Amino acid sequence: MDALRRTATTAGTLFLVTEVAAVGGKLLQRPALDPDYLDAGATGTVRAGSLLELVLAIACIGTAVVLHPVLRRGQPALALGYVAGRLLEAVAIVVGLTSVLAITSLREGTAATGAGEGHRVAAETLTAVHDWAFQVGPNLVLGFNSLLLAHLVLRARLVPRSIALLGLVGGSLVTASGALLVLGVVEMYSPVTFVLALPVLAWELSLAVHLIRRGFPEVPAVPETSGGAAPTGVPG
Repeated sequence: MDALRRTATTAGTLFLVTEVAAVGGKLLQRPALDPDYLDAGATGTVRAGSLLELVLAIACIGTAVVLHPVLRRGQPALALGYVAGRLLEAVAIVVGLTSVLAITSLREGTAATGAGEGHRVAAETLTAVHDWAFQVGPNLVLGFNSLLLAHLVLRARLVPRSIALLGLVGGSLVTASGALLVLGVVEMYSPVTFVLALPVLAWELSLAVHLIRRGFPEVPAVPETSGGAAPTGVPG
């Protein structure tokens, strides 16, 4: 297996890891975000979910770092921007999981004496921090990152045109969803935000499967000048 093939396989695997870790982490962390968690809630499974979220953050950075040597051949500035964007996304994820871990500490501290009003206010505050970190990171910033990566792979013809276009559509929709949420037009975890997030999920899964199964074309780079013709790569 040559270096380019290994890069594609590693990147595809990391994208799959992000999907599994994101879903698993959210499911395991969910009890800690319940208002009654301080009264009766297990900490072990919640902390396991936070550990999965940490894996998610590391995998996010990993996708950008692994892909950077390939992406920078055509547009080095945008390729570096993708690394920075994924790093920002990972920071938001870590902020969210740290908030959840702090809630589990509150739960352990009130297990014997019971939760007072101050503990509940603290838990509500940490829950709000988690929720907004999730909306900013794996939502709004994820949308920008998806748009950037989709543009890069489309310009360089690294993947079929249909997959790249799915990334542009998915990134646009999840970015719009995040912006509407910040502006208060839609609510967190509403059916609207769920539906708008589906295309970006399909984009990451299809990209991951393609990278693992097919890899990159032999000539992945494009000229850095805007007027240059793109090389022949993967057909649409």
